[in-house]
Amino acid sequence: MERQSPVYLAPASGEAAIRELERLLHDLEDNLDTLKLSLKQQQDALGEVKAFGRNPQTARPIFTKQAISTLCRYGFDRPESTEAAREALRCLANAFLLHEPSRQTFVDLGYGPKAAERLKLDDYEDEFLISRILFFLTYNTTLDFEALMSQNDLAQSINQIFSHHAEYYSGLDIIQSPKFTQQQLAMSETLKLLFNITYHYPDSLPKFDPAVESLVTIVLRHPLPEPPLQPPTSYLLNALLNLDIRAVGKGTQSGHGPKASAASESPDLEPLVNRLIHILDAAVCNHPEETLDQAAASLFTLLRRLYELATPRTKAVMRTQILPNAQDRDQPLGKGGSLSSRLLRLSCSPKLPTLRSNISALLFEMSEKDPGKFVQNIGYGYASGFLMSQNIEVPPSALEANASSNGENVAHVNPVTGQRWAAEERDASSTLPMTEEEKEREAERLFVLFERLKATGVVNVQNPVERRFEEID
Repeated sequence: MERQSPVYLAPASGEAAIRELERLLHDLEDNLDTLKLSLKQQQDALGEVKAFGRNPQTARPIFTKQAISTLCRYGFDRPESTEAAREALRCLANAFLLHEPSRQTFVDLGYGPKAAERLKLDDYEDEFLISRILFFLTYNTTLDFEALMSQNDLAQSINQIFSHHAEYYSGLDIIQSPKFTQQQLAMSETLKLLFNITYHYPDSLPKFDPAVESLVTIVLRHPLPEPPLQPPTSYLLNALLNLDIRAVGKGTQSGHGPKASAASESPDLEPLVNRLIHILDAAVCNHPEETLDQAAASLFTLLRRLYELATPRTKAVMRTQILPNAQDRDQPLGKGGSLSSRLLRLSCSPKLPTLRSNISALLFEMSEKDPGKFVQNIGYGYASGFLMSQNIEVPPSALEANASSNGENVAHVNPVTGQRWAAEERDASSTLPMTEEEKEREAERLFVLFERLKATGVVNVQNPVERRFEEID
């Protein structure tokens, strides 16, 4: 008599769904000993378990130790069915997302090392699933990742994975590749895993030096999403934050990234700097302003670190692209459409406390951390708030004729607004008379600026707008 195949129905709901899920798990556990189910039937049953497991209301039976053990055996101990194993891994990943204690159950069952070994396989689907599982295990479990790195070559596997991703981006028509979406998802999960490992295990950082050049290559060649500061770009920047950028070009695996100078042994960071500034320009143009406070934090931290490590030539490139130039001074700084103008406007936004600080800190560092040069570069109006918040005094020379960090002569520049005096006079002669309301707004603005100036002690002058407010009062 021919054996009848079990019938697996579409997911039910409520208590009926829970009973159906329990039946599926029982059949799968029983099959581990009896081998009654064909490979296709195993895959179908695990697919049904996955469907139930996406709903927190019906997924409870999966969270038991018995069910986690069953899924682990299908996922890691039965190599004869790759697709069934992947369905089991998907079930585990969903369980770890919905039910944190399930992660420790997995660790207690001893499957952490098996997961690390599985990451050696060169396959995007396996990479996605295993990296996601290991990523969840970095949170609130006792899994020893140092042991995985020393005994199961986890760091080497991750380095090799990024080397393969870097090679992928050397091809043409990347976006048209049928593997593009799958590659993106897999790489994103491994980037998240790398960030968490290097964050929680800082002593492991040197083990990931070979990945730095591959990651830089990917940053240089990866097509930017719109807007740009979203996965995988955001994950790439986060991953680089924890790593030693100086490892670029030191004979690492991929051989694709910027090279170190043989004479100086300093890596050529200029291509990476140019790419990050391009990303910054696209971000401030295309991201909603309220999202930039968090989205751009990693990018600014990375730019500040690169400026610290850069050669004098690369530092000059950064200053040229980010600090105000001669054309910007045709009007008060921050009024134009250049990158520097947009950054200055954002540096005053009350809705962006983190971004304000990051922008001002970067501009201050590009001014050689010299408050006088800082004022000359961006104008006292923009510099004063940051300097006061850092308890940095402004020397009297800040308001004297000198040269900016871009090499421009600022002798004929208004030190408060950053605009050339000649341009101010031109604007004044061509401007229609202000209305009373406009005069009041301008008086308020000047009052604040002069009060800030007096507070520094740089000059001792009476606020020329003060009497106006006294008269109004």
